[in-house]
Amino acid sequence: MEQPAITTPATEANAPTTAPAAVPTDAPAASAAPDNATTAESGGAAAAKKKRNRNRKKNKGGAAAPDATTNGGGADAASGAPTPTATGAPKPQPKAKQAKQAKAAGAPSASASSSSSTVQPHPLIRNLMYTGEVYPYGQTNPPTKPITELFPGGVYPMGEVQLYVQDFNTFRTTSAEKREAERMSTDMYNDIRRAAECHRQVRKYVQGIIKPGIKLIDMCNELEAMNRRLIQENGLNAGIAFPTGCSLNHVAAHYTPNSGDNTVLGYDDVMKVDFGTHVNGHIVDCAFTVAFNPKYDNLLAAVKDATNTGVRTAGIDVRLCDIGAAIQEVMESYEVEIDGKTYQVKPIRNLCGHSIGQYQIHAGKSVPVVKGGEATRMEEGELYAIETFGSTGNGQIREDMECSHYQRDSSVSHAPLRMASSKKLLAYINKKYDTLAFCRKWLDQDGQTSYLGALKQLCDVGLVKAHPPLVDIKGSYVAQYEHTFLLRPTAKEVLIRGDDY
Repeated sequence: MEQPAITTPATEANAPTTAPAAVPTDAPAASAAPDNATTAESGGAAAAKKKRNRNRKKNKGGAAAPDATTNGGGADAASGAPTPTATGAPKPQPKAKQAKQAKAAGAPSASASSSSSTVQPHPLIRNLMYTGEVYPYGQTNPPTKPITELFPGGVYPMGEVQLYVQDFNTFRTTSAEKREAERMSTDMYNDIRRAAECHRQVRKYVQGIIKPGIKLIDMCNELEAMNRRLIQENGLNAGIAFPTGCSLNHVAAHYTPNSGDNTVLGYDDVMKVDFGTHVNGHIVDCAFTVAFNPKYDNLLAAVKDATNTGVRTAGIDVRLCDIGAAIQEVMESYEVEIDGKTYQVKPIRNLCGHSIGQYQIHAGKSVPVVKGGEATRMEEGELYAIETFGSTGNGQIREDMECSHYQRDSSVSHAPLRMASSKKLLAYINKKYDTLAFCRKWLDQDGQTSYLGALKQLCDVGLVKAHPPLVDIKGSYVAQYEHTFLLRPTAKEVLIRGDDY
């Protein structure tokens, strides 16, 4: 689930900026880093840009060649997720070292069962890999077993491990003190890895039912029902982290069908599927783009490459502005030809990645997708969602359309309410969702009736925030990819990396 940018590039210092939530504000930008801020990977990105430009001349508008270092790879026997691969500078580690890292982090050993499915292009969804009909760890098809039943020992698969590439972080790999710090966080790691494995299996399931002609509300209902089943929804202890996003074409984010919305997915649509899962408030947030028509291939490839670049560049003590500069350089190196017209892929500059806190999808730090953002640094132990949006439009979003997403504002504890129905609805929201986002469709499913007036008053007094859909110009197309990662003391763990993306 995305966050509109808190900051803007230094060259646009006077443009309106937004607060750390999905509702734009007019707050002034924080101190910006110089436009010539560099990253540890700037040279590599420039070389990659030249290579991509050569490839596009050979096959203009076609799909970019997949990057084996960021698009899956072999399945890690210890985790069921891909092995730590050379995503940037890190080299594949010997199996003994992988097993040692997994053991230190509390993940299954190398002898654990894993998915042995052969990875191949998805037969329908572009720029996505397909792992076959077999689910890992003895899961049924379709999935019926909760994740806890697949791991009776209570230790869940580790994600993709990326070693820190910055010179000031290399000591962490062998530091006994840092390994001990990880052992102290085993419970939190297990919670979030359980949520991550649930996410992988749910999206494997939903990728099998998405096809042209499906109603978006039916797709969301099936996805959410599977999410609840596999995570064993239990009040605020485990469940869905926020409403399923299925934004189409120029709509970038925050769209899910309200009751009665019978929108159907078409062959020429570009849909962003964004959903999350949590255990004890520890949230994983991940998104991918669905397109069936190959004319969008380069748009999707640009955004996937940019997201992986952001993840690769991130690390403890890395400046947020440097990540944004790296993302922008990669994304803008792509072009896409759609119906005879060529577009440079533009990052949507006022949508950002974000830090994640317990029961807080946006925890205060924003990760820009363009240069010139804040010089704030990432810190050890933080959880982040890196997400990028690439557009053929203006590269700037605004609010539009009927609202479906809402969230309790944790910064507002009290406000006078004149309607008894508003007080009753607030009590229900506090008990059922607390600070997790929710949608109107869920209130309907929960049996709430005639609540729109009460909900409006809660928004008017600031107790609840409305998050309307975020759109670029009509006629444009927007793609999105997102990954959640944890800045562990010894390494970066991309929690929900899978063989699909």
